[in-house]
Amino acid sequence: MVSYLEFEKPVAELEQRIAELRAASEGDDVDISNELKRLEVKSATLLEQTYESLSPWQKTQVARHPSRPHFRDYVEHAFDEFVPLGGDRNFGEDEAIMGGFAKLGGRKVVLIGHEKGNDTASRIRHNFGMGKPEGYRKAIRLMEMAGRFGLPVVTLVDTSGAFPGVEAEERGQAEAIARSTEACLALPVPMVASIVGEGGSGGAVALASAERVLMLEHAVYSVISPEGCASILWRTAEKAPDAAEAMKITAQNLEKLGVIDRIVNEPVGGAHRDPKAAAEALGQAIGEELDMLSRHSADELKRLREERFLQMAG
Repeated sequence: MVSYLEFEKPVAELEQRIAELRAASEGDDVDISNELKRLEVKSATLLEQTYESLSPWQKTQVARHPSRPHFRDYVEHAFDEFVPLGGDRNFGEDEAIMGGFAKLGGRKVVLIGHEKGNDTASRIRHNFGMGKPEGYRKAIRLMEMAGRFGLPVVTLVDTSGAFPGVEAEERGQAEAIARSTEACLALPVPMVASIVGEGGSGGAVALASAERVLMLEHAVYSVISPEGCASILWRTAEKAPDAAEAMKITAQNLEKLGVIDRIVNEPVGGAHRDPKAAAEALGQAIGEELDMLSRHSADELKRLREERFLQMAG
């Protein structure tokens, strides 16, 4: 079943009407196929029009949709032979950040990403995708392994931010994030990062400091959440829609600003309506980027990253 967002109410009403007509027509001699077809076309058109004109705040809601595909969904539909690797060899395992070896279109890669979970139990287990220091240190370990074995790195970013708890600070959260960012920039192999849902603050940058950064059509990427920004500027989270507009957090804004390199289109109505199609489209885009990057030497890859971030700073 589709979980509808507030702005999707007109679509929800139409789709409910279609479902009711279908149920009522079962075993009935009255032919209502033409009426059903008319409503289905109307519903599909309304859905397309709605998603063509989403505001930044509405895109934030789509990026947070409870049914939006996460790391495990992309592994299932876009990658093959995933072999998970756990632990930071220092403190323990962090299930908010997952990683391991995988194949993408026959190419061996090291795959790392945030996992938010898809129900209450798994969300708690994966800490809602908020990585702890050991998660980022695990990512560093996997990136260093990728460098030694000459395997490209692919990251899937989807987090509201790194975990802000006291225990994370005690174990060196800021240092772990900084080291993970440094590991990205120092990689001697190609790296492609993809923002697939929320790209929040340093918790996202630590896995997204790549020479090529992709972003799904309705994902968001920002230094702080709209609610957090609104709380600082206006002392109320109710101004979150205004903050989202001002911060330019959408893929379309960020492509114009040069923060990301490519937008990957989602199925009409968002990735949550067809996770398989969304994953396959992203996998194809990542494969194309890796094909292009494979022509560069290690020094050229590092230079590309350096130029990318210096250009933003300038």
